[in-house]
This record gives sequence, structure tokens and C-alpha cells, in this order.
Amino acid sequence: MFAFEELKNHIADISFEPLDINGTIGAMFDRTRILDVARILKEQFGFTHFIDAFGVDRNERKMRFEMIYNLRNPATKERIFLKTRCDERDPHIPSVVSIWSAANWLERETFDMYGIIFDGHPDLRRMYMPDDFEYNPLRKDFPLMGVEGSLPLPIGRDMSERMN
Repeated sequence: MFAFEELKNHIADISFEPLDINGTIGAMFDRTRILDVARILKEQFGFTHFIDAFGVDRNERKMRFEMIYNLRNPATKERIFLKTRCDERDPHIPSVVSIWSAANWLERETFDMYGIIFDGHPDLRRMYMPDDFEYNPLRKDFPLMGVEGSLPLPIGRDMSERMN
């Protein structure tokens, strides 16, 4: 059974905060080490199945944003979570696309909705919002009704054409 302490055999100076997420083990790593940790987990420990990744706005002053990676080892059927955080003033996290290609669209989605920048991502651009949209809709400080005048909303005849 995998334990995050085993990473110390491969990265001597690694430090992390162990986590229990509803009975599944996880660990919080510094964002500068997430790429090294991800590579070791895949190559040495068999966590080849990249299940999911998503951002979280913790709405706190320090280390506001969190990125969570959900990984699985198909051979042992173990699942783990990796977490890392970044600050609103420096919203950069290394991209893990070079390790798990499945992270591509999930990192793009997080970039679009939260504004987290994934350094080294091969195609970091918006997915849902227009390129010139200057806001990130899933941030906790984004108004529920949107920003007035930021996007034209369909009204009148345009709406009836879309509904038919």
C-alpha cells in the first residue's frame, strides 16, 4: 500500500502535509515541487491514471487558490489526491500535462474559470469565455449576476431564435 513517506526515498528534501480526504490519502505539496512529485508518482509508483483535476477558490488572503489532482494506480487500485496552492498575486502552478496528457483540458478549464496560470502548458487559452473577457467566473468574488456590460446577453428576437 502506497504511503507518501515513500517519496522521501526518491526526493530527499521533500516536505508535505498529509491529508485524509474522506478516507482517501492525500498530501499538500509546495507548488514548486508538484512536477517532481507527479513524475515520481507516475514513473516509480504506477499512478498512471489521471482521473481528474480541479481548482478551488478558498477565498482567503494567503494562498487563495488550490489545485487538486485525483490519481489512480490501476495495478493496485489505489487512489490518492495531490494538492498544491498559489496566491492571487502570483497565480502560477507548473503544468502536469507533460506527465499526464489528460490534464490538458482540465488545466485550461481551471485557467479560464479561476485565472490560475499553468506554466509550461502547451496551449493555455480560454475554453468557455471569450478571449477578451477579463474576469474569472468561478472566483468567489465574481458577482452572481455577472458583470454588467461585460458580455452581451441574448434578448428579444435573438432569444426566441435560439429557443426554437
